[in-house]
Amino acid sequence: MNNVYGIILGAGEGTRMRSCLPKVLHKVCGKELISHVVECMKEAVKMQKLIVVVGSGSNLVIKCLEKYNIDYVFQKERLGSAHALLCAKDKLKNLDGQLIVMCGDTPLVQSKTIKSLLKYHIKNKNSATVLSGIIENPFGYGRIVRDKKGKVVYIVEESSATNQEKQNKEINSGIYCFDLQVLWKALIKVDNKNNKKEYYLTDVIAILNKDGYKTDAVALTNETEILGVNTRKQLSVANKILRDRKNNELLARGVTIINPETTYIDTDVVIGQDTIIKPNSYIEANTKIGRNCIIGPDTTIKDSLIADNVFITNSYIEKSKIEKGVKVGPFAHLRPNSVLKENVRIGNFSEVKKSVVGYGSKINHLSYIGDAIVGKNVNIGAGTITCNYDGKNKFQTIIKDDVFVGSNVNLVAPVNIGSKVFIAAGSTITDNISSNKLAIARERQIVKEKNKRIK
Repeated sequence: MNNVYGIILGAGEGTRMRSCLPKVLHKVCGKELISHVVECMKEAVKMQKLIVVVGSGSNLVIKCLEKYNIDYVFQKERLGSAHALLCAKDKLKNLDGQLIVMCGDTPLVQSKTIKSLLKYHIKNKNSATVLSGIIENPFGYGRIVRDKKGKVVYIVEESSATNQEKQNKEINSGIYCFDLQVLWKALIKVDNKNNKKEYYLTDVIAILNKDGYKTDAVALTNETEILGVNTRKQLSVANKILRDRKNNELLARGVTIINPETTYIDTDVVIGQDTIIKPNSYIEANTKIGRNCIIGPDTTIKDSLIADNVFITNSYIEKSKIEKGVKVGPFAHLRPNSVLKENVRIGNFSEVKKSVVGYGSKINHLSYIGDAIVGKNVNIGAGTITCNYDGKNKFQTIIKDDVFVGSNVNLVAPVNIGSKVFIAAGSTITDNISSNKLAIARERQIVKEKNKRIK
């Protein structure tokens, strides 16, 4: 395949979004609009260079995309899509090959579509090939205009189209393949004699036809792929399409989703075979879930690693690691950097934060374990807390293997509890305890007759 390059147009302000955030950084299915586009292009074909044209909020866009190996150019003045391409000319002007152009607000396009477009473009030796679609309500889109033989003649923007041209339902997706050197020759001929006084990339098609070059358009059978996002309503539509696509993909791979309509799974989530996802569950970011798990209902898992045979119900988990056979919930909260070893049990209204809980240990009721290392087969009684914060600094609690902590115990960090220690209910532990000891740290009970004063 010829040398292939890519440009993503991401400089638009997105005023219709009514947001301080650049339009391309709004998220669908857990990922920024422009990140979907970058990954689509990278998956479609190996590119010699990929350039993003940035403008409004450029520093935020660049930071968002820093994990990708891409280049940037800045469009200082927003003079139209043709002008945006010209901003990138210096990085590509002496190169030969094919250029793919996409908009940063088209997250629904699939890599196989871009791959097919490029293949068609090269096979037919076109100088320009446009990806188009047939939609029932084409309002807002540029129209593809063909002659009686079906040849593409030009593209007209909605704002400049005649009433007759507006009846045309074949729309321009804003996605193109160009011969690089031919493109530069055409771009310098684009003018801004239109209603918006902008330099439209769409005008290149008519210019190339006039100069004797071969152009074409390929219409998609699934027009939802080319739906752009310019408003909050369109953002919600794109979200639903991508979430349905993700749910269907998981269903086909052997995951049971009880009610896909109330299950929200992000694009990058991985879930193993025979896992069951119950309603009102949100599985987000880079979460990976193993096989034979039961998740939900009413559960949120963010950016976490869940092993096989894990049961999680009515709980909130973020940036944590859960090993095989663990049970969590109902109504548990795992905060970032929590690690639950195999067969751990975290129960009702318990919270774990930045702690490692060892094999077979149980934190069943109403407890808080923060900044702690808990050993194997430890029992944490109801109402137990690690007092890890003194108002300025955080301190660590260490609990060794086979410890029994009674109910309503306060462990005032820093403190180290040896193995096989028994801590009596209601104790406040402020000092280290060596192994095989019984610790009682509470006031002696006093019983007096009623109505008698205590002296």
